[in-house]
Amino acid sequence: MTQEPTRTRPSASRRTVVTAVGVAGLSAVLAACGDDGESSGARELGRTSDIPEGGGVVYEKHKVVVVQPTAGDYKAFSAICTHQGCPVASVSGGTINCDCHGSRFAIADGSVKAGPARRPLKAAKVTVSGDTLTLR
Repeated sequence: MTQEPTRTRPSASRRTVVTAVGVAGLSAVLAACGDDGESSGARELGRTSDIPEGGGVVYEKHKVVVVQPTAGDYKAFSAICTHQGCPVASVSGGTINCDCHGSRFAIADGSVKAGPARRPLKAAKVTVSGDTLTLR
């Protein structure tokens, strides 16, 4: 009489187990985060009344500067200087100003008004709903 070979289930490798646990753990962390109201990427910045005509406000937390070159025309740009990555410090005299090395950018379009920066600030999208400014 011949004996049927015993079949065993192959054991999972350590790599397979670690990968499965890692993916499951990451999924659990992401699920626990929930909806923070910014899942669409939209972030409320403030009120239109915060932005003076011909000036602007640097939102350090969001790394963006919002300006109002002319009445009712709101624009947003990266608040990171294109020269060496310093955050811009202020908006005055029609320019967005980086205090690290003196670069100045036009509030109308983010173009370089004074170096050493050679590239304009990257445009960002800001929308107005009522009197609320939202970064998209």
